[in-house]
Amino acid sequence: MWKKRHPIENGSILARSSSSSSSVSVSGDSEEEDTGFLEVTVTDMRHPPPELGPMPEGLSPQQVVRRHILGSIVQSEGSYVDSLRRILQDYRNPLMEMEPKVLSARKCQVVFFRLKEILQCHSMFQIALFSRVAEWDATEKIGDLFVASFSKSMVLDVYSDYVNNFTSAMSLIKKACLTKPAFLEFLKKRQMSSPDRVTLYGLMVKPIQRFPQFILLLQDMLKNTPKGHPERLSLQLALTELETLAEKLNEQKRVADQVAEIQQLTKSISDRSSLNKLLNSGQRQLLLCETLTETVYGDRGQLIKSKERKVFLLNDMLVCANINFKGQLEISSLVPLGPKYVVKWNTALPQVQVVEVGQENSTYDKDNVVIQNAGAKKHVPTSQSSHNKVYLGPPRLFQELQDLQKDLAVVEQITQLISTLHGTYQNLNMTVAQDWCLALQRMMRVKEEEIHSANKCRLRLLLPGKPDKSGRPISFMVVFITPNPVSKISWVNRLHLAKLGLRDENQPGWLCPDEDKKTKAPFWCPILACRMPAFSSKALDLQLGAVVHNPVQSSLLGFSAVSTSLPQGYLWVGGGQEGAGGQVEIFSLNRSVPRTVKSFPVASQVLCIEYIPEKSGEEQEKTEDSQATAEQASALHPTICLGLQDGSIMVYGSVDTGTQCLLTCKSPGRQPVLCLKHSPDYLFAGLQNGIVAAYAKNSGGLWDLEAKPTCLQVGTGPVRVLLTLDDTLWASCANQVTVLDAASLKAQDTFEAHPDKEASVTHMIKAGSGVWMAFSSGSSIRLFHTETLEHLQEINIATRTTFVLPGQKNVRVTSLLICQGLLWVGTDQGIIVLLPVPRLEGIPKITGKGMVSLNGHCGPVEFLAMAASTLAPDILKSDKEEEGGEAVCGDEEKPEGRCPEPVTHDSHPGREMRKKGILLQYRLRSTSHLPGQLLSVREAPAVAGAGALEHTEEDGSIYEMADDPDVWVRSRPCARDTHRKEISSLAIISGGRGYRSFNASSKGPACSETDSTLLIWQVPLTL
Repeated sequence: MWKKRHPIENGSILARSSSSSSSVSVSGDSEEEDTGFLEVTVTDMRHPPPELGPMPEGLSPQQVVRRHILGSIVQSEGSYVDSLRRILQDYRNPLMEMEPKVLSARKCQVVFFRLKEILQCHSMFQIALFSRVAEWDATEKIGDLFVASFSKSMVLDVYSDYVNNFTSAMSLIKKACLTKPAFLEFLKKRQMSSPDRVTLYGLMVKPIQRFPQFILLLQDMLKNTPKGHPERLSLQLALTELETLAEKLNEQKRVADQVAEIQQLTKSISDRSSLNKLLNSGQRQLLLCETLTETVYGDRGQLIKSKERKVFLLNDMLVCANINFKGQLEISSLVPLGPKYVVKWNTALPQVQVVEVGQENSTYDKDNVVIQNAGAKKHVPTSQSSHNKVYLGPPRLFQELQDLQKDLAVVEQITQLISTLHGTYQNLNMTVAQDWCLALQRMMRVKEEEIHSANKCRLRLLLPGKPDKSGRPISFMVVFITPNPVSKISWVNRLHLAKLGLRDENQPGWLCPDEDKKTKAPFWCPILACRMPAFSSKALDLQLGAVVHNPVQSSLLGFSAVSTSLPQGYLWVGGGQEGAGGQVEIFSLNRSVPRTVKSFPVASQVLCIEYIPEKSGEEQEKTEDSQATAEQASALHPTICLGLQDGSIMVYGSVDTGTQCLLTCKSPGRQPVLCLKHSPDYLFAGLQNGIVAAYAKNSGGLWDLEAKPTCLQVGTGPVRVLLTLDDTLWASCANQVTVLDAASLKAQDTFEAHPDKEASVTHMIKAGSGVWMAFSSGSSIRLFHTETLEHLQEINIATRTTFVLPGQKNVRVTSLLICQGLLWVGTDQGIIVLLPVPRLEGIPKITGKGMVSLNGHCGPVEFLAMAASTLAPDILKSDKEEEGGEAVCGDEEKPEGRCPEPVTHDSHPGREMRKKGILLQYRLRSTSHLPGQLLSVREAPAVAGAGALEHTEEDGSIYEMADDPDVWVRSRPCARDTHRKEISSLAIISGGRGYRSFNASSKGPACSETDSTLLIWQVPLTL
């Protein structure tokens, strides 16, 4: 298990009394609460604040930077301790001593709960920091001090109590401000008399922000500490401790906020209502809540009204409430005001449907459902609300697109008629007619972009209503404007996953073992989205070998589809029969359920697959500088490498380039290829006979499989797993791991990963500054440091799996995966265990008990893989950015601006009529240069005036003159800078024999099917 090697420095501990308890009930009016901590008084006289001495000469640039970072740590900690003292000296103490009291002693205890203990922790830390600062230039040590000071359970206890109590404290302050003018006056005076004018809330929120600040400072320190420096491991351990602490506090704060939000909602509902009972049952989790703008439109798409609503997405229902801010607005500057809610409607989640603009007909049974627009019943006549006439949001966008399509068909017919004219006319000929067609086509493109933009910030929900008198179901549409496109995507994604979460296999999907037996699976836990056969061929009994995700962004996917689909791209699954042929199955993930797009046989069983992404920009430039060849063109695209049982290595192009087999070769001695890894310069193959074969690149950028590879002997047994780390390659053979230089291919080091020589390393996975390893025997996984190769932690997986299969202690780990702060562990019993690990560049040690999946396989979990993709940046652009970046069609020069209305000789009424119309013009600026006479009832204007009649090509985009430019509420809801955000879509794939439910209350058979099966989990989209 984890061993602390860092002694506690300079007495930087707080003594705890033996009768202490981390949970203190504050009751009664006693002046001091029983905290369970022995108070330690720290004075500035005995312990002067830490200060750095003059900078010595001859320091390296990195040493100078580290010195500055230490100064920032000292200054930041001093400021934080001063803020804690201010809370106690300027607020708590005067309120306790004040007569008559404006806040009782009991309420003061609630408001300032645990602040004294937090101050004591950091006062002691300051004492230890002083000695480190004094000896900095001799030792340059700081990481172990953070570990010693903040790894103690006492620190977590006091901060947890503070964070859990924070919402109650703020609520009490708000209530006192509204009911006690003297207390409000006291807060105002204290704020005005302070030098920085920081409010009490501004001071009290600092403990919640403290550890993220520490993390940023230590990340900077680590970044400027070179490899090989003795301080690096201490800094990485410190980062791990602080990140773990911050994660626990964040989760507690999130849960506390969730409970407070649900309580606030519950207060607004009658005690007798069924919704009140549901919310008080303790079974509801708040997945998402946000203030959205509900909009109501008329039958012509005009905006009738809009109002802000608070929308709550719970794990099984959707609630919409009016927001009612009551009370004195003057206190909003002192403490955040919580609104009161009035529930408008609530509905069960399975009945909620997301409907995009232009997709109404495919979403519901239009013959049996009558749609009404929520909030617009007074404005829509009864005759219009029947016959499925839908007036929802701006439906005219889609209608106008259909009108343009019809008009284009008519103009094309006119064009054919024009081609039969016998005369030649300047303004009526094939050139003009074709220009009309081009203008209409451009207008259709613009309209399609508008429909796309309308979907970006518009959330349209179809909800069930009461049936009409004839018994026919009535649904009503609610249209919300989200603050930005990211918010819209998040809502659609969470609604989709919440519905999946209500399926039987996800009720529950995970078991969270804990001492109190009350811990429920957190809201972010992966949701089992689907399970399916790994191979389309049922005739052959195919074993799974490997899987890899080839990310490909699809521009064809709609805005809503990317919110609900699996990570975009293709999933390659390889396998076969031992001693016989192999099979490759390729699935498309560009939807919520995968589908097979290609399946093909290979000569032998597939043992491993490696995905090699397309070249980086610099590499592409180098290739473009040299003479382009067909091979070079192929090398620019992603490739997939297969390693087979018969020693073959096959390189395929991606699905988008036709899945061609680009290269093939046999390994040295035709040894089975057990694993493949690539670096910028080499393709490495781990072989059955203990050799790592390294294939270099040829001049075209592809691997030179025809040339003899460089063979590196790392042992006599099979090379089961390879891992590329920065500029090194780790290769396992038996119970040892050899570290090779990835460029020179020379061995740097070899170390023993397991004391048992029979326990071969079967899996290696990197996270932060550590590597987790699994073995061919035993139920333990082990953690090693990437730089010192030191063994840091060992975890017995069997202690987790016994929660699902009691008594089964002989467990073997068969697969490993790390993603988004979770270590996925697959076992030979088909059970999947999730263990939390830090995400940053610290040491990925396991600190929590994790979760056990109640969905697994009937046999060993053969592999665990991650499918990840990033949403295309243009998806997140707001309307304004798109309008600003709109390219001008055609080859002519881009005009400086849109031309004003053309000057004509028409009468005033004629000009008014044309103002409402469209100038159908695309590339032609004038027809004066075309042959033939001008077809007009008026005489042709003089050539001198011809310039006044000319238009720019941009006129083709002046496709409508609307009376109300805000009829679509365009651009305004979209927040700035949303295009700079990145949204990641993630899914986890496991493969094994059949599907097994480990849920004791499951109705179906425990184990079904024996064919190779894929299970796919989705997690919420992450920013």
